[in-house]
Amino acid sequence: MSLSPAALAARRVFAAASHSGEGGAKTWRILTFILAIPGVGVCMANAYLKMQAHSHEQPEFVPYPHLRIRTKKFPWGDGNHSLFHNAHTNPLPAGYESSHH
Repeated sequence: MSLSPAALAARRVFAAASHSGEGGAKTWRILTFILAIPGVGVCMANAYLKMQAHSHEQPEFVPYPHLRIRTKKFPWGDGNHSLFHNAHTNPLPAGYESSHH
């Protein structure tokens, strides 16, 4: 079975590239500084701008019966707040603690 000249040339290029390991670290270092770090910066800027445009309004509380079921008190605090409770985002079984930010 004979390969076409283009396939044979591509095979030789990939075979030669697999044997040279000296340039690999340099290539990845360049890619990190040229693509990855600016890419993370662009994603951070995008997230920040979307956060600034967000209305930050608290959603209306809907008392779904299958959520926030307390069969036993938590062993910390008053027993009604979860360990990582946030009064602005986590409602209690009766609703949000505060209506303002």
